[in-house]
Amino acid sequence: MTDVTILFLDGTFPSTAVGPMEVFRHAGLLWNLLTGKRAAPRFRVTTVSVDGRVVRCDAPIRIQPMAALEEIRHTELIFISSAGPGVDDVLERNAPAVPWLRRWHKRGAAIASVCSGVGLVAAAGLLDGKRATTHWGLAELFRAKYPKVRWMPELMVTEDRGFYCGGGVNAAMDLSLYLVEKFCGHDIAMQSAKAMLIDTPRAWQAGFAIVPLKTEHKDAAISSAQEWMHQNFGRNFPLDAPARRAGMSLRNFVRRFKQATGDSPMVYLQKLRVAAAKHLLESDYRTIQEISEAVGYQDAAFFRSLFHRHAGVSPGAYRRSFGR
Repeated sequence: MTDVTILFLDGTFPSTAVGPMEVFRHAGLLWNLLTGKRAAPRFRVTTVSVDGRVVRCDAPIRIQPMAALEEIRHTELIFISSAGPGVDDVLERNAPAVPWLRRWHKRGAAIASVCSGVGLVAAAGLLDGKRATTHWGLAELFRAKYPKVRWMPELMVTEDRGFYCGGGVNAAMDLSLYLVEKFCGHDIAMQSAKAMLIDTPRAWQAGFAIVPLKTEHKDAAISSAQEWMHQNFGRNFPLDAPARRAGMSLRNFVRRFKQATGDSPMVYLQKLRVAAAKHLLESDYRTIQEISEAVGYQDAAFFRSLFHRHAGVSPGAYRRSFGR
């Protein structure tokens, strides 16, 4: 089981605190109970507030956490709720969380945050140089306040080197489900979505741009090309297009790309398109031909062959297994 700590901020939007708690608690549990299988919970959930006291919510309700920040002795994942649009106010009322996040980052914990809660992670300096998202209405404030962060508010969810960010309030569920997939695998995430009746398309934002980048490498030019490919994979383009984005000759680009990611640009693009197709097959009612075209392939027969090569099954068989 993975130990996850959910931080209830003072003034929290309760859905961003309680919703993720339910997603993590029921991963490997609710689906099994509904289908007559042995329960196998995947997360051990602890809820905290700054001082362990009852948290005042944005709504006229209060919620009681299980512990205070300093009582946590072990955690592998921290999830930070949202507390509304008052950026400076949120930071002031929850200031002790900032050094606490720094300490747990040094200990190796993954850190996830949503909406205004992302500001606490940025204030800790932990998002400098990393991709992050937040609510579109806070993006310009955060850009001015934390200019070293690579803000990408057009994305619903971002992942970069152990840090996970979600957009607006309802993105808390998207991010939670994404983390279930990250920590437990695709099957558990899909079972959780079906058991809790969570709509999955939002977890993979328009353009499917959150299919994770391989950001372990430090080649900034290749990262820029990867981002361009994630934004444009649905259309046909020659490989010298991302090469130009990286400022390289095609030959040098191919060499550097494989060195950084482990894949050639063409294989990487194929994997990206297949990943996007999987999510459409899981949650969309378009035909195979339409999905093929949506991810960049006009030839549905070629798409079927490519999908089978990367996924091990045909698009139709994948939809029968994982589609709604």
